[in-house]
Amino acid sequence: MSLPKDLKYSKEHEWVKQEDGKVRIGITAFAQSELGDIVFVELPEVGDTIEADESFGSVESVKTVSELYAPVSGKVVEVNDELEDSPEFVNESPYEKAWMVVVEPSDASEIDKLMSADDYEKMIQED
Repeated sequence: MSLPKDLKYSKEHEWVKQEDGKVRIGITAFAQSELGDIVFVELPEVGDTIEADESFGSVESVKTVSELYAPVSGKVVEVNDELEDSPEFVNESPYEKAWMVVVEPSDASEIDKLMSADDYEKMIQED
């Protein structure tokens, strides 16, 4: 599995892309492959505040419902509404089309605590 090197990763299998003081968040290819076919995505609203390590939504697959855990704290400034009608994007394109939210981080140091692609890859190989 090839992981984008420019992203940071959480132990809960979310990815984070830094963009001009904001972060774009989604779930990793590993996470979506473990879940199976995604049939529904529940996300917060623009303006909501999310807290690091707390649930901010969920993805439902044919097998299970899985919580989404915020890798950083902050205010939601954008939500990927396309996932409401096309949850299969999570399976087809986890790093491009299936981003979930864009957040203005309230504590940028939280980003530094996330894993590099190499560290994340080591973690999933050990599981």
